[in-house]
Amino acid sequence: MKILLADNQFRRFIMLFARIVKAISLNNIFNRYATTAFTVVVVLLLIVGCSKDKPDTIAAIADRSTLPRLHASEITTVISDSGITRYRISSPQWNVYDKANQPYWEFPDGIHFEKFDLNLKVDANIHAQYARFNENEQVWELKGKVKSTNLQGELFETEQLFWNQREERFYSDSLIKITQKSHIITGIGFESNQSMTRYLIRKPQGIFPVEENAKDDNSPTE
Repeated sequence: MKILLADNQFRRFIMLFARIVKAISLNNIFNRYATTAFTVVVVLLLIVGCSKDKPDTIAAIADRSTLPRLHASEITTVISDSGITRYRISSPQWNVYDKANQPYWEFPDGIHFEKFDLNLKVDANIHAQYARFNENEQVWELKGKVKSTNLQGELFETEQLFWNQREERFYSDSLIKITQKSHIITGIGFESNQSMTRYLIRKPQGIFPVEENAKDDNSPTE
């Protein structure tokens, strides 16, 4: 079947078809550019949002001095000097801050030392609730119910004790309590060699027979 159109009808058909095509084209162009514009706006918002957080993030990452480079749990290790085993350390937690201005080790949950003589026999024990070791100065700071025993069986108790490994000595400005076989000595300030066999109490407070203090298990407090 043939469809015959007059000239006027044909012109109107062509004009209508052209309008439809133009409308469709404009709509596609609008949708395409609208989508592109929306995408650009979203990307800009994301960039702005990230930029606000960026300085804090960079600062947090850059501040390495507050972050331990090494973390270890339930450790037991030995420390040697000139190839000779000197100490054995046990601790629930060990953190190494090597990026700090003064690099240090930290033992926040306590530490136990065993010091060996040249024959690898234990000549001193030390226990503390907290410890910190300054690598540059080679000084230990021991805090919290610090207890140490020597080969003679003497017990030393204090709340803070420093150990200078270079000078091979212990010292403290805190109250010290020394329990011997027959007496208990108390005082303020303390110095000793590393084996705790030669020591000095700067300000002695008293000497008491062990019998009078046998039931006194309290550590000295300041």
